[in-house]
Order: sequence, then structure tokens, then C-alpha cells
Amino acid sequence: MNKDNIFQLIEQQIKSNDIVLYMKGTIHAPRCGFSAIVANIIQELTKDFKNINCTYIDVLCDDDLRHGIKEYTDWPTIPQLYIQEEFIGGCDIVKEMYRNGELKALLLQKFKDIKDN
Repeated sequence: MNKDNIFQLIEQQIKSNDIVLYMKGTIHAPRCGFSAIVANIIQELTKDFKNINCTYIDVLCDDDLRHGIKEYTDWPTIPQLYIQEEFIGGCDIVKEMYRNGELKALLLQKFKDIKDN
């Protein structure tokens, strides 16, 4: 697949889902410790929300996508987290945002209308 097609695929995935995590492995069988950490954080933080569309994409199934996502964001590592089309970052950034409460605050801001009471 050429670069333009990969970028179109990435844009379609990001635009059609509330949260997208590009990771190594699957949510149930991560193949990278960093991917597992970010996936667990997202699962923990979204459990109190209803109707959030979270998608976990295994980049190990598609070499073009694995290389393309790094080029798309100009970010050298996987995992990569997007929330409502906004690139958040990789494992270190997500962990820090989780620890200091920024990630939860971001979710509350972006999804305030669908939080369970």
C-alpha cells in the first residue's frame, strides 16, 4: 500500500472512532509491555463512560500501517493514542497524564455528555 493510502486509512480510523490506540498486539493479548500499559489505562479511565467507541489496532498485523503511523505523526514509537482525532502521545506521555490527572480531565472534557452518573 502506498503512503497516501496508508494515511487515508489512518485518517479514516481516527475520524470514525472516539479513541484509537495503535498498539502491538491486541487488547486481550498485548505483545509489548508499553502497549499493555496504555491499553489498561484507557480501559480503566473509560469504564465509567457509556457509548465511547474505543478501537485498539494491532500494527503488527500490517507492516505498512506500523511504519505509516510513525510517519503520519512523526512519532517514532508504538503505542500511539488518539482521542477525538487528537494525537495524545505514546506510553510515557499517557502514563504521566494518567498519574497527574490530566488524562482523566481530558476525557471528562471531551466526553462530558456521555459520562455515567
